[in-house]
Amino acid sequence: MFLVPLILAGLSMLGPFSIDTPFPAFPAMAEDFDVTSAEMQLVVSAYLIAFGLMSPFHGPLSDALGRKPVIIGGVLLYAAASIGCALSPSLEMLLVFRVLQGLSAGGGVIVSRTIIRDVFEGAQAQRLMSRVMLIFAIAPAIAPVIGGALLQLGAWPIAFWFMAVVALLLITVVAFALPETHPVERRIPLRFGALARSLATVARSASFHRVAWAAALSFAGQFIYISSASIIVVDLLGLGELDFWILFAPLVAAVMVGSQISSSAAGRISGNLLVTGSLIFCVAAALGNIGIAAVAGPTLPWVVLGPALLGLGTVTAYPTMQLILLDMFPAGRGSSVSLFTFFTLLLNGLIAGLLAPLVTGSVLELAVASTLLVTAGLGCWLWHLALARHAARTPAASLPPAERV
Repeated sequence: MFLVPLILAGLSMLGPFSIDTPFPAFPAMAEDFDVTSAEMQLVVSAYLIAFGLMSPFHGPLSDALGRKPVIIGGVLLYAAASIGCALSPSLEMLLVFRVLQGLSAGGGVIVSRTIIRDVFEGAQAQRLMSRVMLIFAIAPAIAPVIGGALLQLGAWPIAFWFMAVVALLLITVVAFALPETHPVERRIPLRFGALARSLATVARSASFHRVAWAAALSFAGQFIYISSASIIVVDLLGLGELDFWILFAPLVAAVMVGSQISSSAAGRISGNLLVTGSLIFCVAAALGNIGIAAVAGPTLPWVVLGPALLGLGTVTAYPTMQLILLDMFPAGRGSSVSLFTFFTLLLNGLIAGLLAPLVTGSVLELAVASTLLVTAGLGCWLWHLALARHAARTPAASLPPAERV
């Protein structure tokens, strides 16, 4: 079992690597395809929206078929889609294969999180989730650096060839080293009705929605910087394809600190208190970032401080929030993590494709947009806590069905 955390971390990296590795190649791709920087944002949003639309199905499928078959099948299709991206002669064709990447990547990313709760309990589960989330959060930071280095070896398709190779390596490791953690006796029938009922049970839970949107919106405050990395580094800062580390290195450091805080807090600080403190920290950091952006503008090192602090707060809270969602539905963990991923990725896809092009004219616009997102996340979380306290004082029979979970 000592290999399981490493394998799960590798699978969790697949999604972020798919988003960020091509960033340094965007200028070259835009030139080859004769499109604008704003149109290149579709490369991000096409992947994220497709991932989000498919994510409700990966978890329930793994509840019915087992974890390993869904992971291997999804990652194998992802490898084929990555090769298609590398060979695409136009932006339109590239977007088709990016959609296919998005539809298939969740087989590894989503199901790997479900395995954590299959195998581990309590504080141990939180510690492992924190470590996996560390890798998940670091991946989008190091991926553009790797992408920039790859461009020194070849043209822009090399980034997608790299993704294909990573996927094939993951398939090999999963096939030979990852145990099946969802035995046959626990599986639900592979029938549309059963899968739909499992998803519907989660979707009807108001508690689930409040926590899911709290997590998704708070992460979106950080993600708007990640999805806009090409514009920030190249257009606003006037740097080159090898300079993405300037934006992402502080974020990596902050994420490592946040992950360590979350891991150390397991079993010592209540999950609710940890999440509340972390999200309040995020809002305070976002408000401070507005002031910094207004005074300093797009100058270093100030432009990277806000995203780093947001990353610290988000990663401290995120593992606990995911475990809360998984524990709401012990018999349908796949459905829970799938719907949560659906909301998160759909939101991030809309941010990358619609919001980011509107607010990347200046670092101040970005800071204001980020603040609105994390404030909305904190609001959802405080709403959840208030209603949870009310439910604890109210007999279960008098609560609406959606509030009894």
